[in-house]
Amino acid sequence: MSLRQSDRNRAARELFDPLPDRYDRLAELLSFGQNRRWRRAMVDRVVPLPDGVVLDVASGTAGVAIQLAALGARRVIAVDLTEAMLRRGERNVAGAGLTGRIGFSVGQAERLPFREACFDGLTFTYLFRYVADPRATLAELARVVRPGGTVASLEFLVPPNRFWRAWWWLYTRLVLPAAGWVTGGRAWWEVGRFLGPSISAYYRDHPLSWHREMWERCGFVDVGVRTMSLGGGVVMWGTRSGG
Repeated sequence: MSLRQSDRNRAARELFDPLPDRYDRLAELLSFGQNRRWRRAMVDRVVPLPDGVVLDVASGTAGVAIQLAALGARRVIAVDLTEAMLRRGERNVAGAGLTGRIGFSVGQAERLPFREACFDGLTFTYLFRYVADPRATLAELARVVRPGGTVASLEFLVPPNRFWRAWWWLYTRLVLPAAGWVTGGRAWWEVGRFLGPSISAYYRDHPLSWHREMWERCGFVDVGVRTMSLGGGVVMWGTRSGG
């Protein structure tokens, strides 16, 4: 049974509210440094935009927003459902000396508080498992991007190769929850326990081929897919059509 959107929003806030202070360090540690590399692969699909304004959805602690600004975007707006994560993001942005170039807004990806075609590019990270209708959410993201603008995403993935999938299963079901507890306490144990089953369940209903079709139906052309780290992550991108 699928959760109502209000239930998913509440579950996401409850999961991420306790995490901000350790989020950046532990996300890198528990991903063996892959999280940063994956984000850069996504950001490279959108920048350089020397005069561009980019929306970063599900921005969390603003790691992607900082990369976007550092690599050439003139202005970045970071949107996230969890206010505590954005407050941590504001401190990260100040530490990077980018306060004047990155703004923040608490909001839902499913109902963005922006007019149509007002951004030159858009990124979103680890979003689709937290929304009730990925296709409607992607259509809403596309709405705020100008024709010809690029949208890029980063999501976890279940490795397609059976050998690597077995190791991924063991890591996400056994090692990740235990490592989360040791490094971050109960809140990170909860994240570690949730992550693997959540990813598996999502891709049972939404295989990668479905995602490519979804992007095309939502008005994107030149849709690309790049699997990362033996299939543990996936970067997708497309150009907003002019139709």
